[in-house]
Amino acid sequence: MNLESPKVTVEKSDLEMFNLLSDVKNFEKLMPDNIAKFEIIGEDAFIFELKGMPEIKLKMKEKIAPNKVVLGAASDKLPFTLVANIEPISEASSSVKLDFEGDFNPMMAMMIKGPIGKFIETLATNMNKL
Repeated sequence: MNLESPKVTVEKSDLEMFNLLSDVKNFEKLMPDNIAKFEIIGEDAFIFELKGMPEIKLKMKEKIAPNKVVLGAASDKLPFTLVANIEPISEASSSVKLDFEGDFNPMMAMMIKGPIGKFIETLATNMNKL
């Protein structure tokens, strides 16, 4: 299952956005209002829970400066990655698009497609809060 967020423009350089997204602490600012839990569990990992959804543990998997930050599920039960693609627009602005890729059975994919789609859209929309 592949989902994409809308591309958002932020008033920060690509390197600035890369550095902000490379620090897992900053993801708390991107979370939607219905967050029930957010906890940093290491230098490169955090747990979050949205109301009515199970707890999800994300871990930094890869960083390619200044264009790509890859987070992935720390558990094999729900294997997925969340990739932030950063493109420069000018020296003071860039665009960010999030790509969600998960390997789910058809029933699970059907159940989570809506909530996950809305979730990554909210993360992208909140990029300006960083």
